[in-house]
Amino acid sequence: MAKGEETRQFIIEKAAPIFNTKGIAATSMSDIMEATKLSKGSMYVHFENKEVLACAAVDHNIKMLNTKIQTAISKYKTSKEQLFAYIDFFSNPLQPPVFGGCPLLNFGTEADDTNPIVKEKVNTVIRSGQVLLSGLVEKGIANGEFKTDLKPGDFATVMFAMLEGGHLMSRMSGNNDKMEIIVKTLKNLIDQNSI
Repeated sequence: MAKGEETRQFIIEKAAPIFNTKGIAATSMSDIMEATKLSKGSMYVHFENKEVLACAAVDHNIKMLNTKIQTAISKYKTSKEQLFAYIDFFSNPLQPPVFGGCPLLNFGTEADDTNPIVKEKVNTVIRSGQVLLSGLVEKGIANGEFKTDLKPGDFATVMFAMLEGGHLMSRMSGNNDKMEIIVKTLKNLIDQNSI
């Protein structure tokens, strides 16, 4: 990796948790300069403006989240085990796998009416998350793990929405009581549809 690319990556890695915690609008270039110890001129050599840096930070946070999800579920063989691993991965929003909380929730909430580029990035990841979950259910049906009347797309939508909603509720209340209910409910739903 060339020196310029190393510096660019360094800036992204320092900026990503700040954007995920403070939000895009509330994060200033001064915040990033303080975290990186780089001058404004150095920042603008690598990113033409805050928006470009914010998009790179969103991509970085989402990539980190996806890598960690894949690592968590790849430890298991069966679809049921992988769905349980996915649920467990999100089971403690007070200790999120990405610093600052779920980047989909954080950036999606901020960008839905203000930033169409970030909105589309988040929406793409939401769709791919649902495809992942739906695919696990389809594989489980094909392998005889789940009942054939389980609708993969519907189940994926419900599971994804419950986990994101539980994340929001836990972060707002400062406890995981509601997420514990959601985890138990989702696992029971999977068990009820298992053969």
